[in-house]
Amino acid sequence: MRTRRGLCYPRPADVCVDKLVVKTQDFARDFMGCRKRQRFSPEIAGNPDFFDLLPDDIVISIFSKLSSTARSPSDFINVLITCKRFKSLALSSVVLSKASPKMFAIKAKNWSESAHRFLKTCSDAGNVEACYTLGMIRFYCLQNRGSGASLMAKAAINSHAPALYSLAVIQFNGSGGSKNDKDLRAGVALCARAAFLGHIDALRELGHCLQDGYGVRQNIAEGRRFLVQANARELAAVLSSASASNEMTHTWLTWSPHPIPPASQRHPAIPGCPLLSDFGCNVPAPEAHPASRFLAEWYEGRGGIPGPGLRLCSHVGCGRPETRKHEFRRCSVCGAVNYCSRACQALDWKLRHKAECAAVEQWLDEEADGGHAVAGNDDVIAGS
Repeated sequence: MRTRRGLCYPRPADVCVDKLVVKTQDFARDFMGCRKRQRFSPEIAGNPDFFDLLPDDIVISIFSKLSSTARSPSDFINVLITCKRFKSLALSSVVLSKASPKMFAIKAKNWSESAHRFLKTCSDAGNVEACYTLGMIRFYCLQNRGSGASLMAKAAINSHAPALYSLAVIQFNGSGGSKNDKDLRAGVALCARAAFLGHIDALRELGHCLQDGYGVRQNIAEGRRFLVQANARELAAVLSSASASNEMTHTWLTWSPHPIPPASQRHPAIPGCPLLSDFGCNVPAPEAHPASRFLAEWYEGRGGIPGPGLRLCSHVGCGRPETRKHEFRRCSVCGAVNYCSRACQALDWKLRHKAECAAVEQWLDEEADGGHAVAGNDDVIAGS
């Protein structure tokens, strides 16, 4: 092909791939020589990657947003294994202090010393969720009562509602000590603080304490008000989570006069229901906290027995074990289930136990036929 002046365009350059040699010609077809085409990396060329030019505070701000919205531990671990700079910046106290609870959703089967150190690092950075999760693991799983209680207290001082409620349960039961270590007034005070922060289980526990006069002067009307408030907050939480995930809620809000069937007989399309069935609502059971799921998985891998003569809380979303024999109260109707708190008993009653509970006479007959005798200090909890 020729130009308007009659000259020919230069031929395509002859390129040698192995030696990276390029031969070029000018428009007059004169040979201009041979040279190597050099390929420099950004570091060699003196032009670093644009990401390396970002200040550390901007990268830390990005990692803080990532840790606060992480849906699983792997979301954060993928950052740590990317490069050395990512690892050093992601492990800064600013990033770890804002980590979400789901970032600490460690499986019990994957528990290791490195996971323990990571939770300890996050708690030292001031993350209240890490303090609460590690405190629960140390108190109930690793049998380190003092360290676990202090970590939960550290989270409670920072107005962490689940930590306040867990400390209230410990005070109600005298966990980690004897029956004489129970402090009902302290339990009610901690429960009231957690209820003030909007913790649903604390609202329920406080309502039952007021109705029964347990650790506080009996006030049935005020107790009923707290129970209604707990149900209202639970419904609001379920509806907000459903709207965020674009789930259909019209099936939950349909009234049904029949009791909710047990989980084994329930249709998969019909979710479980806690206390909200009292108000004609079918809503899913609340999601358990990662610390509670860890406790349940930890003892499930050990046969469901915390120790000789010890029992787990029968509510599937709890996972708390007894720290001494006959610590938890058991159902006064059947005696087959036991609970760490009145809130767990009320939830499990509507979710499962209402359809399974047998009369107390049958339970007493079984005890007389050769069952184990009930110790004198074994408390019972009234059925709903």
